[in-house]
Amino acid sequence: MSTQEQAIRYQEEHIPELASAATKQAYWQALAAGSSVLERANDSLVEVSPDGSRKIIKPLPAQTPTRPGQQL
Repeated sequence: MSTQEQAIRYQEEHIPELASAATKQAYWQALAAGSSVLERANDSLVEVSPDGSRKIIKPLPAQTPTRPGQQL
């Protein structure tokens, strides 16, 4: 396997970690910039404001359990 193929494989194996870190960073950056963010909490869609207040927007259906690597 070439060095380039090894590098690509390494990057692909870390996509879930990178995506998680990017999502968390975007969440906190949005709040720091004065914007509200939406998140799922207790089967509800919740708006979180920069001041920390939370407002339930609507109920959500139950989550579908999955495992890492599962294809739907």
